[in-house]
Amino acid sequence: MPTFLDKLCPRHDLGARVAALARPVVFTNGVFDILHRGHVSYLAEARALGASLVIGLNSDASARQLGKGPDRPLNSEVDRACVLAALESVSLVTLFDEATPLELLKLVRPQLYVKGGDYDIETLAETTLVRSWGGDARALGFVTGYSTSALVGRIRG
Repeated sequence: MPTFLDKLCPRHDLGARVAALARPVVFTNGVFDILHRGHVSYLAEARALGASLVIGLNSDASARQLGKGPDRPLNSEVDRACVLAALESVSLVTLFDEATPLELLKLVRPQLYVKGGDYDIETLAETTLVRSWGGDARALGFVTGYSTSALVGRIRG
């Protein structure tokens, strides 16, 4: 078995697994359907802000709620989780079924919540929640020219 599979974390084990991580813990979330340069640059930057990086990965059902198209995600949640777990910058990957990662954030209680620069971090409910326990939130730079939706369009074109 590849060792990166140890980074896959079921929700019921999350508390204990996060408690064992080096601090500060950085948390981000997303679909990460077709991993590209923009994703890996973003995740490496996120990890550089802390000692550990936890990813909340939208489950297939959760991803479908985001309106990215009826056939998305293209890769299954298990496949997407394994690809992310294989990255050096990633400490843990866990799935969430809800539309937002708010309930997951309550379990992880990271010191820092990050999203890509295409989000207005100050308007997110996640920011308010993380700051409620003394954490912070930050939008990271957006790597222009890289988008899963654009990539899917090019493949289909």
